[in-house]
Amino acid sequence: MPARPFAIYHEHPDWFRPLFAELERRAIPFVRPDPRAHLYDPAERESPYRLVFNRMSPSAYLRCGVQGMFFTLGYLTHLERLGVPVVNGSRGFGYEISKARQLTLLESLGLPYPRARVINHASKAVAASDGLRFPVVVKANVGGSGAGIVKFENRQVLAAAAEAGQLDFGVDHTALVQEFVPARGGHITRVETLGGKYLYAIKVFTTGESFNLCPADICQRADGVELVRSACPVNAPKTGMKVEGYTPPPEVVSACEEIMQTAGIDVGGIEYMVDDRDGRVVYYDINALSNFVADAVNVVGFDPFARLVDYLERRAA
Repeated sequence: MPARPFAIYHEHPDWFRPLFAELERRAIPFVRPDPRAHLYDPAERESPYRLVFNRMSPSAYLRCGVQGMFFTLGYLTHLERLGVPVVNGSRGFGYEISKARQLTLLESLGLPYPRARVINHASKAVAASDGLRFPVVVKANVGGSGAGIVKFENRQVLAAAAEAGQLDFGVDHTALVQEFVPARGGHITRVETLGGKYLYAIKVFTTGESFNLCPADICQRADGVELVRSACPVNAPKTGMKVEGYTPPPEVVSACEEIMQTAGIDVGGIEYMVDDRDGRVVYYDINALSNFVADAVNVVGFDPFARLVDYLERRAA
């Protein structure tokens, strides 16, 4: 009997090419179900898949994939009932598609984050900013790739945007009004985890005016060395951002592992920064859909996709 395949459940056409290449190199059979057009039978008793790796993106709605987002929660729950090994299952994906839930998680763990309020109507935006330090950002609860984030310098500009119906609440009509944090040193730090454990970290140098920090899109190391981008299209726009490998303090590594293990995220990334106003570390984004940094061997010294496939094989076994 042929071996049952791994299912790499995804909708983005380019992000996972290095993963596919590593699976092919090891002759591991796999299929690529598309969440944008899928079906399942709740009455089935077994799955055709040896393992399902959930790579559904919260930014899928930007690529005509909104119908896959909430469908995926039900599908993952179904697979888990059947006993299929699911990497980034329903619990972790629930945090992926809710920035509000991410803040509640951070609060429950006693970890600092930029002060924020959660709203579901534009009429509440100005009141939500009471007590927050401007500038603030309004960000859609379901985001990804920096989608739906707008910065407002003062209360008057925010009030005008709310009055004009210009606030983007995204696909679930929920948004955060959150303090904009100036990053000390002009960079944020992204920590990648695998199996709930620290894998590597990078500093991403940015102007602070862009909110799309996809690590696979970054084209330069901090020392100016050009990176080979294998995950995103060759003609992806040059972002001007730079990156370097970094080892965070032990307490940050411990906090990131606690976040991922509590959230049930098997493979993911956490972004944090040092608030330049007061020197505090603040955690501000939890990602279950994590793209490894471009040209990782040149940045962090090893190929994370090899370690990822090692992990998938262990989970399938």
